[in-house]
Amino acid sequence: MTDLLIDHRFASRAAGVSVLVVDDEPVLRESIAYRLRREGYQVTEAADGTAALASARTGRPDLIVLDIMLPGVDGFDICRILRGESDVPILLLSARAEELDRVRGLDLGADDYLTKPFAMRELLARVRANLRRVSLAARPGANSDRAASLPGIATSLAPPLETGPLSADVARREARLAGRPLTLTGREFDLLVYLMRHPGVVLSRDALLREVWGYHVPVDTRTVDVHISGLRQKLDGVDGVSRLIETVRGYGYRLVIPLA
Repeated sequence: MTDLLIDHRFASRAAGVSVLVVDDEPVLRESIAYRLRREGYQVTEAADGTAALASARTGRPDLIVLDIMLPGVDGFDICRILRGESDVPILLLSARAEELDRVRGLDLGADDYLTKPFAMRELLARVRANLRRVSLAARPGANSDRAASLPGIATSLAPPLETGPLSADVARREARLAGRPLTLTGREFDLLVYLMRHPGVVLSRDALLREVWGYHVPVDTRTVDVHISGLRQKLDGVDGVSRLIETVRGYGYRLVIPLA
């Protein structure tokens, strides 16, 4: 009964939206494709890296669900290659839960990471959230705080942010720390902007997932931890700047602005 309600609720939104599912495990790949089709998505499948690249280039999907461990060209290389060619949202899947694998995938430009085994409802929620983020970013005249922090928003209503030693030009998606440019992934930039808009405020992992990722159902909060870890490494690499992101044990994180 619940699945039927989900189908009817989201089928109209998913109509015309294409998803490429890449996994060399036939049962899992077909299960993901089946559930996505029930939601109304147009689904293409690929079982190896070479076929995935060809399908992504010719079919131009709206989102890619991409397994890391693939024969031939692996998911990391596919992510790196595609990110150099387009901004298509990429959701990585992996049976390996090591943080280094997550960070590597995110650094290569993946938008999200899901560890196997996972609940199919969580995967569907993440697909919707990533597509919603792209849709908001492309909406003309979007001017809310949340929309302004997303990729693609270039509006005079979003002036550059200045928070302590940090500055962020939301329209150009450029960030600086103590005057030095930061090289951030799309999600790291979104996360930094949200933290900058709420300096000193303790933000729970669930709140960050909701406001930065767009997730409105419970998901693995390690997603936030991995992105915070990657962001911290880049912020801590600037001389003369102390640790800016503080962990509040058992709750979340806050941006700490040093006194002048």
